[in-house]
Amino acid sequence: MRKSLKAVAAGAACVVAGAALYGAGAATAGQSTANSTHEPYNIGLLVKDIDTYYGTTADSNGVYQASPDSPYAKDLARIDADARHYIDRAARKARHKGEKPAVVFDIDDTLLLSLDYEKRYNYTYNSATWADYVNRADRPAVFGSPELVRYAEAEGVEVFYNSGLSEAQRTAAVENLKKIGADVNLDAGHMFLKDKANPPAYLKDCAVPGTWNCTTVQYKSGTREHIEDDLGYEIIANFGDQYSDLDGGHADRTYKLPNPTYFVG
Repeated sequence: MRKSLKAVAAGAACVVAGAALYGAGAATAGQSTANSTHEPYNIGLLVKDIDTYYGTTADSNGVYQASPDSPYAKDLARIDADARHYIDRAARKARHKGEKPAVVFDIDDTLLLSLDYEKRYNYTYNSATWADYVNRADRPAVFGSPELVRYAEAEGVEVFYNSGLSEAQRTAAVENLKKIGADVNLDAGHMFLKDKANPPAYLKDCAVPGTWNCTTVQYKSGTREHIEDDLGYEIIANFGDQYSDLDGGHADRTYKLPNPTYFVG
């Protein structure tokens, strides 16, 4: 379940979000004052910290963009550099063992940045406005993500996508990924999306046609298990902006990309 910034801020989870943001090097203005109450982190200050972290600015078309010089971009660059080095070594090791190496990418805020949606709707979530936003297929890339996808392909690593987007949003997702230059393995055999009406058999423990009870972790880890056990790949790396993208095993290494704007449990 996706929770907006305001929903998170309403309870103790906001404190966790604030702590995570501090760890990324964001500003902590006004938080040095002693406070003996249980007051959560102030949401107005949190929004300012998030804008600082992304270097948020509106372009000439009024679209909110992250700055390539922002702390966010620098964090991504460090992750990207580590991932490239690791993929090169892990792929060679896997092939030496007779395995077929693969990497798995989430899509939302792992490959496609939704900062403009978050800003435009004041960090709240609505399924209708979100669907409309996704179907426009014009989100910018998360810095470095198209290059990392292409790098993995060039290293002979099979690229898969494991997303919480719905099956109805497949066309828009493919179009958007092509626009940003991540045009690698965008077929149905490599891009796994939620199909609640007709879930795959490998999710039978939590989903049957017309009834979907899978948590995000069950859905995503179950899909990775399918990639490994049924399709015969060794997932050397799994990339996501939510811990629920990464939990549940079936990946040799996980990479958590920064996202202080919402939480998916």
